[in-house]
Amino acid sequence: MTTPEEELLPATRRTLLHRIATAQTEGRAPSLVATVVRDGQPVWTGSRTSVEGHGPDENVQYRIGSITKTFTAVLVLRLRDEGVLDLGDPLEKHLPGTGAGEATIAELLAHTGGLAAESPAPWWERTPGSLRPELADVLGEQPFRHPAGRRHHYSNPGYTLLGALVEELRKAPWEEVLRREVLEPLRLHRTSCRPQAPHAGGWAVHPWADVLLPEPSEDLGRMAPAGQLWSTARDLAHFAVFLARGDDRVLSAESVREMRTPAAPAEAAEVAAGSAYGLGLQIQQRDGRLLVGHSGSLPGFLANVTISVEDDLAAVVLANCTSGPLVSNVAADLVRLVAEAEPRIPSPWRPLPELDARVLELAGPWYWGTQAVALRLSSDEGLSLGPLSGHGRRSRFRMNGDGTWTGLDGYYAGELLRAVRRPDGSVSHLDLGSFVFTHQPYDEGAPVPGGVDPEGWRGIR
Repeated sequence: MTTPEEELLPATRRTLLHRIATAQTEGRAPSLVATVVRDGQPVWTGSRTSVEGHGPDENVQYRIGSITKTFTAVLVLRLRDEGVLDLGDPLEKHLPGTGAGEATIAELLAHTGGLAAESPAPWWERTPGSLRPELADVLGEQPFRHPAGRRHHYSNPGYTLLGALVEELRKAPWEEVLRREVLEPLRLHRTSCRPQAPHAGGWAVHPWADVLLPEPSEDLGRMAPAGQLWSTARDLAHFAVFLARGDDRVLSAESVREMRTPAAPAEAAEVAAGSAYGLGLQIQQRDGRLLVGHSGSLPGFLANVTISVEDDLAAVVLANCTSGPLVSNVAADLVRLVAEAEPRIPSPWRPLPELDARVLELAGPWYWGTQAVALRLSSDEGLSLGPLSGHGRRSRFRMNGDGTWTGLDGYYAGELLRAVRRPDGSVSHLDLGSFVFTHQPYDEGAPVPGGVDPEGWRGIR
């Protein structure tokens, strides 16, 4: 009997349940709910609770804290894609008078704007946003801690500025713009700025005793774009699919890929840990796979979304405690457990629907100096360049439609590849960012920079 693709095997489901049960018990969380997504669909949800009776399901709201930042980043990327702004623009160009306008929009998205991590006292997460009615109240008298663009320094006020930018350019409140441009198109009907029943209550668990204290649930006011949202495991599962694949109603696949690309200089400790930050997304190398997503926390709540694009898997973990289970580790483990127990079955290989002979003749081995590389033509009508074997520079290229290709990743990202032809139409060489690739090492029939010794190759006695 064949197991339907959308179902997980019983052994896998039990392993997932064991992982979240261990997390809830050892982390002493009042409740924990998790969902796994495969091939674009939720395929498993599990929960544990300290309360007798029915545990939370995928439709119970939890506060998701800084995962809100990813939603705000989506709104900013939409403005960029519409041509309203450029990520290289200083904030001052579009939102003057903040006192932090020298930071660029890209730097704010990547937490490299040099701004403080938090707003001035009192602790903004446990006090009403009415205490900080203006941007000046959020930024304080000295908003900068570092020179803009020099280092990654996580900043909640930075995302407050991005929310204000959205409001300025859309001429509408951030909450309204978010609902209209993201939540409604993606059908995230259980994601909101204020809790909607059924929702979990936020709790603090005493570090040395098994007792609880209710946490306040404040409206963050100006700080909302940094951490206000409430959501469910199911809504965040659908949001994870969007972050992996894009949706032209909101952001294209290319734009969400840009969000998933490292955009911040990493500290030494982050390099060692294999972590980075993109445009509103955290990036981590773990257990041999690249994971993207975001964590969130506010007093009383922990949240995480983790995505492995290559495995077409994602996991969401939500808990209602101020500290406790390491939800990012739990989510990463859920992805790993499914990937290892039920490896993704690749799509069938299919040949190209059409063949361009002038492109086919470029496929095969080439030489940069004496280094051998291979140019391959793939079924997605792109090209890839990489070493014949072992390690070396690898890049994929997108066809531009005019006989040239643009690098998508690796060393040659953004660089132009073109085939240079002789008067008779035959290919002389490849030009890639001024590098000359020839059919033979230092081909004397090609314009190799510096020329080729007329006596050619030789031995030494």
